[in-house]
Amino acid sequence: MVNIIDSSPFMIGMAAKGLTQTSSLIQISASVTESAANTFTIEQIDLQLNPLDREVFVVQAVDLDLSPPELIDNATTVAALSLSSTRRTTVGGIDFPNVIAAKRITTACISTLTGAASVTNEYMASDSPASNLDYIAIVATNDFFLNIEGTLNVGTLGANARMYGYRARADAAIYAALVQSEALSA
Repeated sequence: MVNIIDSSPFMIGMAAKGLTQTSSLIQISASVTESAANTFTIEQIDLQLNPLDREVFVVQAVDLDLSPPELIDNATTVAALSLSSTRRTTVGGIDFPNVIAAKRITTACISTLTGAASVTNEYMASDSPASNLDYIAIVATNDFFLNIEGTLNVGTLGANARMYGYRARADAAIYAALVQSEALSA
């Protein structure tokens, strides 16, 4: 499922050189569900960019909502999610240049003779950096991807994402560099 909402009637200041903002703030919502338990699954979301006009999407913020892993006796279960600018073969983390945002939840459950104990940890690069950045990524190709995979869960996991940003037109040199950079980061 994909939702695109133009949520602002005004233009936002553009600090990046070589880009001309062509839309107001846009929210793009999408969801992904594992095709089977513990199976890497990708959801491709079309941004409907116009490459003839050298159109790009400037990402200002991302919000990730990931279902937690299951609580299973004597096991460590994991739920992992990323939003990337190009297709991936693993979920990956923000240490990969094509990953815009990532989230991972780990639950460890240990049974003992006197009872059970469990702990859940959530690892997430801040959905939106805690600074005054003008943008966190620029998507130059027509799609972005939601990547999800669980580990040791019985059922399938699901996630939702919302990306905030705006459309912009890049000059020829910037556009070529952005497209090449995305292609090389795949």
